[in-house]
Amino acid sequence: MNLLFATSIVPDGAAASGYEIANAAIIDALRRAGASVTVIGFTWPGKPPIDPDATIVLGSVDVRTQGASVGQKLAWMARALASGLTFSSAKLRIVSEQVVRDAIRRTGPFDAYVLNSVQFAGAFERVLADRPALFVAHNVEQNSALENAEAASSPVQRLLFRREARLLKALEARLCARARFVFTLAEEDRAALGVASDARSVALPLITTASAPAKTPRNIDCDAALIGTWTWQPNRIGLEWFLRHVVPYLPGDFRIRIAGNAPADLSSSHPGVQFVGRVPDAQAFVRNAAVIPLISTAGSGVQLKTIETFELGLPSVATSRSLRGIAYRPSNCVVTDEPKAFAAALVEAASRPGADVDGSAFHARQMKALDAAVAKGLKALGLSRQEAFA
Repeated sequence: MNLLFATSIVPDGAAASGYEIANAAIIDALRRAGASVTVIGFTWPGKPPIDPDATIVLGSVDVRTQGASVGQKLAWMARALASGLTFSSAKLRIVSEQVVRDAIRRTGPFDAYVLNSVQFAGAFERVLADRPALFVAHNVEQNSALENAEAASSPVQRLLFRREARLLKALEARLCARARFVFTLAEEDRAALGVASDARSVALPLITTASAPAKTPRNIDCDAALIGTWTWQPNRIGLEWFLRHVVPYLPGDFRIRIAGNAPADLSSSHPGVQFVGRVPDAQAFVRNAAVIPLISTAGSGVQLKTIETFELGLPSVATSRSLRGIAYRPSNCVVTDEPKAFAAALVEAASRPGADVDGSAFHARQMKALDAAVAKGLKALGLSRQEAFA
């Protein structure tokens, strides 16, 4: 089976975000199932694809709103309003539909598309309508947009997020209706998207690495560590909850390091909170902490940071939202949504460092379930086994 994996940003090997980690896991699982996978999309500026021989690059684009100039934001908005597209899809319309169609034609033939999330699929929906398709719903994007509207700081932002939610609701409905089968990243997202039937969808258990990380001694140099793309609104909402409601209950000597791109207006008066920006090795960064706070309070889909924490066997304190899409919770993970209890659990875990568990069983369980779910989706495409695995 020859599949064209249509995505906004093609893999470059860096896997700097949860979205990119999930993409790598899904592509690898499709290939383990015997499918030939070619990826089509855009690169980050200056970052070539990791697998150029199996990648169609349409151009280079930086889709991050945070840090973009006012002129760039206005251009994106004008393009979105003129085209009727969502803001996220309008960012990708730097090439025409015909350019995408010609690129596919030159590289084909393909048996089916894998429509990876809504951004690229929404930008070039008509181009991608000529073959059977699987749809990968990373999140219920319409719900995330509504949550972003509720958390927005200005009436203009609320208006724009509500527009995004309205368009995303219609787009997600079309993509689900057209797809032969839908992959979600959390079980509850299947019902939210209207595809709860086992004949229509399955939730993909994900992994963050191809092989289970080895359990090795750790050098603890801080009490808690968080890492993420904090400019992404659902992540920011979680971090704001943590800083405003949990951190005030922590002792003044409790050391918290926060890595990743963070908006300049995010701060904390707690003396132990330190924003450290980008770090060279994300896994080494979290392994140096006594406990990992898993702080999701918004969004949908699965939390890749939760999966990575469980794969590494690290002690954690998690909100219930951080466990969405994950059926198994290790013994060294405490779950609470109450800020004072969350802080107390962090202090307790940091007071007894070394409470690691072996994460290899969790990794093996996730990979086995991922492969089974992907095989179910490929079967649902309706192609014969000879066609699918020739």
